[in-house]
Amino acid sequence: MESWEQGRGASPAPSHRKMSFNPVGTWVPPVAHKDPVRAYEISKVKRILQVAVAVIYCLLSAGIVFGYAALKPVLVKEGVYKDRCREEGVHPQSDGGLRTCYEQEIRLNLMFTVAAVATNVCALPVGTILDRYGPRTSGIVGSILLATGALFLSFAALLPFDGYIPGYLFLALGGPFVFISSFQLSNTFPNHSGLILALLTGAFDSSSAVFLIYRLLYTASGSSFTPQKFFLVYLVVPAFVLIVEVFLMPAKSYKTVGELVAEVEIDNEDSETHAIASQNTIDRGREARQLRRQSVISELTGLLASKGGEQEAQQDEEEKKKRRSGVWGVLHGRTALEQIKSPWFVLITLFTIVQMTRINYFVATIRPQYEYLLKDYEKAEHVNNIFDVALPLGGVFSVPFIGLVLDKTSTPFVLALLVTVATTIGILGVLPYLWAAYANIALFVIYRPLYYTAVSDYAAKVFGFQTFGKVYGLIICLAGLFNFSQSALDALTHKLFHRDPVPVNVLLLSTALVVGLALVGFVSWRSRGLKREVLEDEAEGAREVRIPTAAAGAGDGM
Repeated sequence: MESWEQGRGASPAPSHRKMSFNPVGTWVPPVAHKDPVRAYEISKVKRILQVAVAVIYCLLSAGIVFGYAALKPVLVKEGVYKDRCREEGVHPQSDGGLRTCYEQEIRLNLMFTVAAVATNVCALPVGTILDRYGPRTSGIVGSILLATGALFLSFAALLPFDGYIPGYLFLALGGPFVFISSFQLSNTFPNHSGLILALLTGAFDSSSAVFLIYRLLYTASGSSFTPQKFFLVYLVVPAFVLIVEVFLMPAKSYKTVGELVAEVEIDNEDSETHAIASQNTIDRGREARQLRRQSVISELTGLLASKGGEQEAQQDEEEKKKRRSGVWGVLHGRTALEQIKSPWFVLITLFTIVQMTRINYFVATIRPQYEYLLKDYEKAEHVNNIFDVALPLGGVFSVPFIGLVLDKTSTPFVLALLVTVATTIGILGVLPYLWAAYANIALFVIYRPLYYTAVSDYAAKVFGFQTFGKVYGLIICLAGLFNFSQSALDALTHKLFHRDPVPVNVLLLSTALVVGLALVGFVSWRSRGLKREVLEDEAEGAREVRIPTAAAGAGDGM
């Protein structure tokens, strides 16, 4: 991870950074040990094609496991894990069918729990592999994992062991390998890196709609388009990823603008180093290097295509954002261990653990929750269907809102907003009314991307990019591991509370509120202290400037 973080540090400017709202975070493209690719050496058409293809395969594979709420009804109808139900554990539906029993529900939810944990935990090894072997290798590994998962799920009903959980696990592992390796493509067009990153992260969030589309096809076909057929067809996706990785995508990461500029500076240093050579050698070397420098500078100018005034304006805006945040740089320059020991890390980690558990628990259990609350299976199915459509759309349409909130407000305000919205969602989630269900879904699909983006934004501003990989990766990793508690929450809901989701939701709501208020209180207190320190430093600097002026005036008078 050390070399990866060093590569992160080579990023040209904060303006080229974009926070992601996907669970694995926005990983600034690492640099492989081999010489990275220079964007201007690749044709513009090929670079456009690479970006377009990456968006397509991210849309089809990056985060499909988070569309589980749409896939779960299909699995239930196909009788997956039905053999685990005892006669007394099965509950009749109003339409004469069968609901899930406790054992079946627990096993189905475990599929998603394992996948969600794997997605978060594997972010750390993905970065290491990407750093060491490059994006092509990472993409190929992702395609193999996706194909393995699809094969397991295709033939799970025929296997002598449970193939559904490992199949869904491999799908979850393949997504980050494919998704994270594509972020280095933001360097193909540095002046449009923000747009490219937005397209990729939007594709990640929209990929949860893959299972929604499948469920619609399954229903339209009269249940004849079985999961076995679907996942056999889905093998086209990893095959597509493999083909484009081998024949189209770069084997090595594209160089950042900072690295390209550094090349020119190194050439200048080399020219000085060779000053002791013979005059003829100097002349020939100087001419060759001069031509190369002019070529690189020319290509960089064309690649960036931005005026100096625009660059200065961007820098000024970035400085305003830093000051506005109220916490920028508070732990920059500290070691990762020092940062991890601080309250800044402990509180945001606890907050992330609780919120991620709430989010994934809701995704996995939305239908049985509202079946109990509304006392109507058809209404619960209707709510589930709305949620399946709203979840991917929310991630896409909330991008402008999220960017505005993070750029124009302080970090304490953002955290307070998260706690407020999360509390509102918790309250709506225990009300037995259809209008409350609609409002809950509307807030949830906006809150989810805001929450993930805000946590990564907090980590960057507080801990800095030098240790971002380790610190943010550890936050997400720990939160992912705690998602295994969902099985215990399912057991409480079904066994102790007889399928009533209210007690568990109230427990999660209360825990989140306590932790959230502690986080907001601490950050607000420290933010005010940091502002006082800045004002004192500015006042001290002003006095130091005025003193020499006054002295000079006194001398003139004498």
